[in-house]
Amino acid sequence: MEEIDARLRQEKVKKFEDFVDRRLKPDLVKAIAQRDKVFQQQKVFSDLKMNIESLAKNGVTRLRSMVNLGSEVYVQADVPDTRRIFVDIGLGFHVEFTWSEALEFISVREARLARQIDEYTHLIANIKAQIKMVCEGIRELLQIPAE
Repeated sequence: MEEIDARLRQEKVKKFEDFVDRRLKPDLVKAIAQRDKVFQQQKVFSDLKMNIESLAKNGVTRLRSMVNLGSEVYVQADVPDTRRIFVDIGLGFHVEFTWSEALEFISVREARLARQIDEYTHLIANIKAQIKMVCEGIRELLQIPAE
């Protein structure tokens, strides 16, 4: 009888370990990667906001810059009027904005990205809690009951 109980426990332990390894851990890695991607987007918009504010503060209306064409190939670009800029709004679309319109769009976008980061952080915490709970269950299953 004890051998049957021990075997059933081992089977349950194996199922729980498989669930953690095949489901929860990959979900955790995926959620962390998605949150990191949103952090990167947030940084891009933050940098753009700082650049626009710097242009406005310094009254820069004309700009010469080096632009990376890819594979570390650069070309010199001349921007005759910096008061209107194109902002990537997603899905490969770019919209022409004035500085104030761009700053307003960036504020809205940053708020949305902050909410997404909070949602991913909450999801990550939930997955970690599930992993901890399953590990506690495994630990309880491995304990031999006192007779």
